[in-house]
Amino acid sequence: MTERKKITLPELYKKRATGDPIVMLTCYDYPTACFQDEAGIEMVLVGDSLGMTMLGYESTLPVTMEDMIRHSQAVRRGAPHVWLVGDMPYMSYQPSVESAIRNAGRFMAEAGCDSIKLEGGAEMADRIAGIVKSGIPAMGHLGLTPQSSSALGGFRLQGKSALTAKKIIDDAKALEQAGAFAILLEMVPDRLCKIITERSENSIIISLGAGPGAHGQLLIYHDMFGLYPKFKPRMAKVYGNAGEVILNGLQNYVQEVKSQVFPAPENYFGMKDEDYDQLMEMLG
Repeated sequence: MTERKKITLPELYKKRATGDPIVMLTCYDYPTACFQDEAGIEMVLVGDSLGMTMLGYESTLPVTMEDMIRHSQAVRRGAPHVWLVGDMPYMSYQPSVESAIRNAGRFMAEAGCDSIKLEGGAEMADRIAGIVKSGIPAMGHLGLTPQSSSALGGFRLQGKSALTAKKIIDDAKALEQAGAFAILLEMVPDRLCKIITERSENSIIISLGAGPGAHGQLLIYHDMFGLYPKFKPRMAKVYGNAGEVILNGLQNYVQEVKSQVFPAPENYFGMKDEDYDQLMEMLG
């Protein structure tokens, strides 16, 4: 088997140019990263969604830079070949361009990320521009932006009306002109996604529940394997119900321990009779 090469930005742009769909997933830990790297996933997002899927918060807002750096480090170790995107957590970039650059740099220096992602439209273009000028590839995020879900009225489809759709189109162009190498469109109508993709000159457009008309697709790993029972979004396809398998295994373990079926002889270690007899003599 040919050893996999590290995904680079020129290679991602080549896929965009040739129409080769880019495969992207979220990831938050080392063992999952190993599987994703081996499977051939091309882009991996260490999303602040880990606040909900890994840390049990009700939203992404409590997630800190320390949380994001630690999980990004683990994913980088497990997936050395993917293009790794670190998700800027709430209030790590909103206060100023300076804070955005400083925290983006932490993802690169401390976690070995290849790029960062932040939420917001034209109002965040100066943050994108500052980060890019510092030599860090930056990805934008439009449509349903979880850090702003309260202002958006919850986790719902964005850009349904002509007016709001036009705003997202304008925001996408502002991010592209600021230097965003990619833009994630989350939960916007498929035709809106297609328009933005067709009008994109340099940015790679990634769809999360926004239809097939993008340069690539993103799914939340926990959604696609039934590992986040609190919420099952329509946009997710379940490729295997690992959550059910894990729950069944846990229930079987409880039953076997209670009934003393586990551990069986093959699950523990014995001691030679002569050593045991000598031990008992020593004990008197």
